[in-house]
Amino acid sequence: MSTAAAPGRPRAPLPDGPATERAVCVRAANPSPMTLDGTNTWVVAEPGSDAAVVIDPGPLDEEHLRAVVRTVEEAGRRVALTLLTHGHGDHSDGIARFAELTGAPVRAVDPAYRVGGEGLAAGDVITTGGLELRVLATPGHTHDSVCLHLPADRALFTGDTVLGRGTTVVAHPDGRLGDYLDSLRALRSLVADRGVRTVLPGHGPVLDDALGAVDYYLVHRANRLAQVETAVENGHRSPAEVVAHVYAEVDRSLWPAAEMSVRAQLDYLREHGLI
Repeated sequence: MSTAAAPGRPRAPLPDGPATERAVCVRAANPSPMTLDGTNTWVVAEPGSDAAVVIDPGPLDEEHLRAVVRTVEEAGRRVALTLLTHGHGDHSDGIARFAELTGAPVRAVDPAYRVGGEGLAAGDVITTGGLELRVLATPGHTHDSVCLHLPADRALFTGDTVLGRGTTVVAHPDGRLGDYLDSLRALRSLVADRGVRTVLPGHGPVLDDALGAVDYYLVHRANRLAQVETAVENGHRSPAEVVAHVYAEVDRSLWPAAEMSVRAQLDYLREHGLI
């Protein structure tokens, strides 16, 4: 879910096929101002393995779900496991049908989205068909958001925590800005310490400068927070007033999403005694 442009970040072409040695994107046909080019469903497998992991089946779109299955099968593989980065419908609505098509369990933080599978928690290491994925809890966009580190490709699946274009919404009241800032800092540490180069997002293009992307998000969030604080000091009290003042350059179709982020920012400022 995007509310702002992010100029100057190096990026690879829009994903619709192989993105790294182990990751292939199948993009859903659900483009919108909130989903950018559509939801990126990721098929991940170790070279030579007959087992694949699917990340974020996407919307309940039969054509898309079957395209994901076809992508797996044409590579001589089967879907062994499905993972969910968070529970928003553009990532999760297709879960039940996808489980029917594949027979594979679904693992998610929120029990409501699990199908015959375990949960996901920080520090979990998923090994399927020789593939290794490491789970990093990244709440903030939603309470149940996770990112998945693919060490072998020095890559990171970020769901909606970091997008391929623009910046994400803190989906108040489920999302909390303090949690989101902590998650971005944790991502920065992971990226810097583990040499992660590539961001494989839930929407938009692949980014080939992971550290630059996370740093941009941290700076953007700090700037927006300062703008909101100043707006309140200047008498813009309601979330709608703050949006009109701070997000004036953003397309008005995105103002409802921006208002969610503003509500999260106002809560954060109140919690820290800044307004």
